[in-house]
Amino acid sequence: MTSTTPTPSTSSDADPVGPPATVRPSGTAVVVGGNRTPFAKAGGHFAGASNLDMLTTVLDGLVARLGLAGERIGEVRAGAVLNHSKDFNLAREAVLGTTLAPTTPAVTVQRACATSIEAAWDLANKITLGQISSGIAGGADSTSDAPIVVSERLRHTLLKLNRARTIPDRLKLVGQLRPADLAPVAPNVNEPRTGLSMGEHQALTNLQWQVTREAQDAVALASHTQLARAWEDGLFDDLVTPFRGLTRDAALRADTTAEALAKLRTVFGNDHPEPTMTAGNSTPLSDGAAAVLLASPAWAAEHGLPALARVVDAEAAAVDFVHGQEGLLMGGAYAVPRLLARQGLGLDDIDLVEIHEAFAGVVVATTAAWADETFCSEELGLPALGTLDTAKLNVAGSSLAAGHPFAATGARIVATLATLLARRKAALIADGGSPDTPVRGLISVCAAGGQAVAMLLEA
Repeated sequence: MTSTTPTPSTSSDADPVGPPATVRPSGTAVVVGGNRTPFAKAGGHFAGASNLDMLTTVLDGLVARLGLAGERIGEVRAGAVLNHSKDFNLAREAVLGTTLAPTTPAVTVQRACATSIEAAWDLANKITLGQISSGIAGGADSTSDAPIVVSERLRHTLLKLNRARTIPDRLKLVGQLRPADLAPVAPNVNEPRTGLSMGEHQALTNLQWQVTREAQDAVALASHTQLARAWEDGLFDDLVTPFRGLTRDAALRADTTAEALAKLRTVFGNDHPEPTMTAGNSTPLSDGAAAVLLASPAWAAEHGLPALARVVDAEAAAVDFVHGQEGLLMGGAYAVPRLLARQGLGLDDIDLVEIHEAFAGVVVATTAAWADETFCSEELGLPALGTLDTAKLNVAGSSLAAGHPFAATGARIVATLATLLARRKAALIADGGSPDTPVRGLISVCAAGGQAVAMLLEA
């Protein structure tokens, strides 16, 4: 009697049909490409678009650009912060609306403003472990289409009406409602534990870290100037899909000046002495979506796609902003030093740094904390990172100029930074530098709930 041993499949997880692919641990995950919509102002170009509309568009644009129509991707992980109950399966519904193979699995995730960088981190781990060989991380948010909440009395009454069996029972329930019960609850993103908005929380942090109006306006001006330059230099030619008539980020003010920013009235912290936060140094309410493709190096090579940068490591942090003294959006002050310490690196080893500009004050306070010996020693048990060279910071602009559709920001930053690192590495080699010279990028994204995610990339 003879037996045969089946030969393991060597196909990638892109096979649209057939048995499960054999995917061996790659040891690394790389960023292959990204796509986003231009970001619109709330109530502007995308006012009639849903999260599903935008996420589907972004995924389909990425698929078209990279030639992946009909492909079965290992997994799509995406989400939204301002999510309607009907969008409980947002990522999967978006996949089914694209030209990706319908056999592509998808899962909806949410970590507030860090949603899509969290999704990228999850996929990078799965790719590194060999569980999948490709994945798309993404996010979408529309403040124009925010869910409207009804009063608790009306909600409970509607649930009871759904269960009522007779007309008299239904009439009795309706008769218990009062006109005030019919008024909708205005949507907001205030912190449930404190009732304060992100802006009011940041105003408290600005006081704690003595963040000046001038420092915040300087961050805002640099964001607009550098984003405008990046658009002119063609950085976003392969990273953005026009949508509903918008071809560039609507919040971008290429002609803004320090004098113009200084004239704006304050909008947060007005109960404090000498408020400093304006619409110019705070992120605008925005609509948009973004996605980024990650893969094993072998999968990228098989598909003729570039390996822009590898995901080296990532770290999440959370601060006690409710009972403690730490600011809501200061998670990056903790996540980044821990991440760099684990890798044996300092700020001098990093070529480019991306700090999500939820507010300009976040950038100023976070970098001040990294340089503060007392803070790093007492809060982290680590030496201070030192002063960040601003020439490395957000060199293609960031959220203050581009906008911040909450769940989309992480994917925007990962795709943009990976592209910048690949360009820098290519220029280094073209100038005679060694291909072995590391070119590294660092990301810090703060999020609601006192959280943050940091990620390290290397070209």
